[in-house]
Amino acid sequence: MRYSRLPLAALAAALTIQAAAAAGAEAVPVPQPRPDTSVPDASAPNTDAPNAGAPNAGAARADKPIETPLPQPATLAPPSPDTVNPDRFGAKPPDAAYGAFQRGLYKTAYNLAMVRAKNGDPAAQTLVAEILSRGLGVPLNAAEAAKWYGLAAEQGVPEAQFQYALMLLDGRYVKKDSKEAYALMQAAAEAGNRLAQFNFAQLLVQQDPGDAGLAKAAVYYERAAATGLADAEYAMAQIYSNGAGGRPHDDAKARVLLAQAARQNYDTAQIDLAAWMIEGRGGERDLKSGFAWMKRAAEGGNVAAQNRLAKLYMGGIGTDPDLILAGAWYILARRAGLIDPQMDDFLQGLDDGQTKQALQKANRLP
Repeated sequence: MRYSRLPLAALAAALTIQAAAAAGAEAVPVPQPRPDTSVPDASAPNTDAPNAGAPNAGAARADKPIETPLPQPATLAPPSPDTVNPDRFGAKPPDAAYGAFQRGLYKTAYNLAMVRAKNGDPAAQTLVAEILSRGLGVPLNAAEAAKWYGLAAEQGVPEAQFQYALMLLDGRYVKKDSKEAYALMQAAAEAGNRLAQFNFAQLLVQQDPGDAGLAKAAVYYERAAATGLADAEYAMAQIYSNGAGGRPHDDAKARVLLAQAARQNYDTAQIDLAAWMIEGRGGERDLKSGFAWMKRAAEGGNVAAQNRLAKLYMGGIGTDPDLILAGAWYILARRAGLIDPQMDDFLQGLDDGQTKQALQKANRLP
């Protein structure tokens, strides 16, 4: 089993409480982020950088300032063999085991690495753990992977420290040890592992949900954001939009960060960016681009975005009014469990022919 980011409710509470105290605003729930791709998409809608940003996704609410929980964890998709950097395993090329891994010869990589791993080579131990934890060419064995991650972590391999720290926090395959996990996560973060930086920031806020904790966490969120990690970019966007953690309130900067995360298919950022562009928050108002971002998030399967897109079609915001598409997108969102009284009233106001067309279009939507 693979782990990548931590779901820490304390982080959400910290920013929500501070925002409410500062502005008396109601917190708006944020939808679950989707996996980031770490590679910007050239086909993404124009964001008119440097001013790019966004608000939250509330199912039946009007758009509000970010003042929301920081991101929930997104599962990082396993890297393809040709994108795996041997530095992750503490090795420098040339390395026969890593070379086999890179070519997708996982069983060969495992056999080659195991010989060195048993002799105490930390890079080989990390590679063995990686293969076992994902079941590549060998049966998945998380407990055995934990053993090798632990051995490599003791020798200072950042990737191993990060993965073993997550296992220590989880407590399923090794004895739970939050103190050791904290120390290893910090070590990996200081060594430059961007997922460790993001998760260590989460741990810091869990430990201290006040502004002092957010200020410490912001340092690590910012480091991870600088590497292009979408989760961290979104976190920093929220921090700047709320003026939290010792950072000034800066909507323009928040909008840039939201755009960066949105271009990586981070759907929560896409929703927020769309609403900010429509509202004109943090930069110029751009209804067409706002509509395009909302449509992209909706087509990606985000239920809140589907509901919001229905409203944009209903009101002709950033697009021509289209009652049939408005009904279709709301039907899709409703099937997924979202209920919006305003849109229910709208749907009931359609005539039989329009309702039939909306249902037909909903059945063909992604």
